[in-house]
Amino acid sequence: MYNFDFVKPTTVDEAVKALADEDAQALGGGQTLIPTLKQRLASPSRLVSLTGIADMKGVTKSGDSVVIGGGTTHRVVAEEAAGAYPGLAALAGGIGDPAVRNRGTIGGSLANNDPSACYPAAALGSGATIVTNTREIAADGYFQGMFTTALEEGEIITEVRFPIPQASAYAKIAQPASRFPLVAVFVARYADGVRVAVTGASNNGVFRWSEAEAALAANFAADALDGLTLPSDDMISDLHGTAAYRAHLVGVMAKRAVAAAG
Repeated sequence: MYNFDFVKPTTVDEAVKALADEDAQALGGGQTLIPTLKQRLASPSRLVSLTGIADMKGVTKSGDSVVIGGGTTHRVVAEEAAGAYPGLAALAGGIGDPAVRNRGTIGGSLANNDPSACYPAAALGSGATIVTNTREIAADGYFQGMFTTALEEGEIITEVRFPIPQASAYAKIAQPASRFPLVAVFVARYADGVRVAVTGASNNGVFRWSEAEAALAANFAADALDGLTLPSDDMISDLHGTAAYRAHLVGVMAKRAVAAAG
């Protein structure tokens, strides 16, 4: 580690002002940033903690949506979203271990956009809206590749709005050490169609599987996906699994998610 300034604002405006300084870095739960600092892969001169902003915490139901503050931990999402959006709550409850769930935040996860993170699949699979201190961004335009999003410098995710589906489920194969998904699929059925989002599989990060969406819109059943395959060209290939293996697992996880969603 090395020397840096640490500030903990209590309002979004204070945080935005603090982040305007050169080399300032926002800090959510620190599940990615702190290990990065320890390895000296980042060297911000100032860390701006978002954990003291009360307005960025909590889960509420607003009309047909669940609204989650950007500073809300995974544990709170798992507990407080269960009644309105059980598929999302179950996803949050399966992230990492208790220590990670008590520290990590939904805003931090979406801002980091790790290609194997769980929340991006929920956001994209739900057609969520990512709300920042300056604008609203539809999930379909927010995720722009591995560790890349539509966020601009100094922009803060203040809340995320999830339209509540008629049915949903998340299925993943977790890597034993990190508990990140080797491959995972989030499925959500709405009155106007079905959304299927895949994480952990592609070098380009989270993505929607449009062919599966069309098949499930016509028949929301696991066997509707029979015969559907994905090319392995852009899939991740590493010591945990080949590209072809991951492409195969997408179909397996999609069927499990549909079966669980009912």
